[in-house]
Amino acid sequence: MFKKKYGLLSFLLMLTLLALAACGGGGGDETANENEGEKEKSESKAGGTVDLLMGTGSQGGTYFPLGAEMANVWNKNIDNVNVTSTESGASVENLAKIWKGEFDLGMTVNLPAYDAMNGVGDFEGKKVENFAFIGHIYPEVLQIVTRESTGINSIEDLKGKRVAIGPPGSGTQTATKIVLEAFGIKDGDYEAYQEGFGDAKSKLQDGTIDASFGLLGLPDAGIDELQASVKDVKFLPVTDEAIKYIEENSGYSSYTIPAGSYEWQEEDISAVSAFAVLVANTDKVDDDLAYQLAKVMIENADENTHPQAKHMTKENALNGLGDLPLHPGAEKYYEEAGIK
Repeated sequence: MFKKKYGLLSFLLMLTLLALAACGGGGGDETANENEGEKEKSESKAGGTVDLLMGTGSQGGTYFPLGAEMANVWNKNIDNVNVTSTESGASVENLAKIWKGEFDLGMTVNLPAYDAMNGVGDFEGKKVENFAFIGHIYPEVLQIVTRESTGINSIEDLKGKRVAIGPPGSGTQTATKIVLEAFGIKDGDYEAYQEGFGDAKSKLQDGTIDASFGLLGLPDAGIDELQASVKDVKFLPVTDEAIKYIEENSGYSSYTIPAGSYEWQEEDISAVSAFAVLVANTDKVDDDLAYQLAKVMIENADENTHPQAKHMTKENALNGLGDLPLHPGAEKYYEEAGIK
């Protein structure tokens, strides 16, 4: 009887020990796996590549090709960073997608950025608070072009005409509307084509549209290409009275396109301008990365072949900043470089 009880107890004890061993072993493996996973995450964050998506503009404008070159220069000079530039509707769209977390970097005219920060204009009631200034890119000039064959001689003549006003969400469209407003031209007074200068250039060439607005670098290769093709391109000037209205009702300022800016341009043209700047998503771009982006953007600008890259200098670095928030990482670089 004693032997039977002893045998039964031994058997039960053995089962219990086996069960405990199994549980203990399983728990140990699970803990080890969790620790290994955390280790992999840590190593990925510390030594992996940081991917950044940058919104530029439409093909045929300045942002798209220049943005691609800027991305290449960053990728070449900053370890473990991969910046990809992508086509977009430009300024307003880039800021909106930064707000939504879809873009990490964006090229924009400084004025829509002010609107985004304050929740006005295209951002009425929707303040964008997760972006900061990285650096100045180049001055942007609103260039209004038509052809001699259209019979258009002034901005007033655009009533009833077919006009390219820039893509939705672009700085071009914002600037175009304030200029037309200064001349008393309202939506519906003309046939609007919402497209970038690349498409507008083709339509001007074949006569599908009559005029085009473009917030572009100076000179712009697309305008030169159009003139080389049609031989009768001309600029429409902004009058002094209109410039006064524009300066009082927006952040755009007077600008003179000097004669000879294009080889075929014989006279000065009065226009308005702003600044193209780079902004970053502060939820995605930390201080160390912002420091590197600003440093390489300025100090390696000569590695870009686009003519507008010549404006990315220490002297111009803070042009367009105004009241925009400056990224702490970029600020650290500028302080070290003696840029104020």
